[in-house]
Amino acid sequence: MNLLARREQSFFELVQKLTQKFPDFGKHEIILPALEILREENLQSDERFVEAYVRYRLTRGMGPMKIAMELGQKGANDSLIQNEIYNTQIDWVAHCRHVLSRKYPEGFGSTIEERQKLHRFLNQRGFEGEQIKKAARKYN
Repeated sequence: MNLLARREQSFFELVQKLTQKFPDFGKHEIILPALEILREENLQSDERFVEAYVRYRLTRGMGPMKIAMELGQKGANDSLIQNEIYNTQIDWVAHCRHVLSRKYPEGFGSTIEERQKLHRFLNQRGFEGEQIKKAARKYN
């Protein structure tokens, strides 16, 4: 309960943390049944975890590919990830443009090197190539 009181956590994360913290407890005998009870009582929800994580990473300027990769590493279900990232009302091109405006408040140059630097920056943030092209076109 203390882990869930701090922030939403995926079922996979909780299993990992509790197994590591309490190696003497049987994973299948104690930890998994206890977590299933939390899930049944809606105290742990992977849906809420994915939703909260996407919101958090949006505020940090991350794109859909990076968020999806991180959620996959945290054990989130692929269908939950895809649903939250691509089937919600997030305008990824507008978000990419917002990240651009924070990084380059005065705009950016039109040389090939500057455009490549911009593309690498946004690509590292997890934006797709088409999103970057549209955002850069509308931003400059």
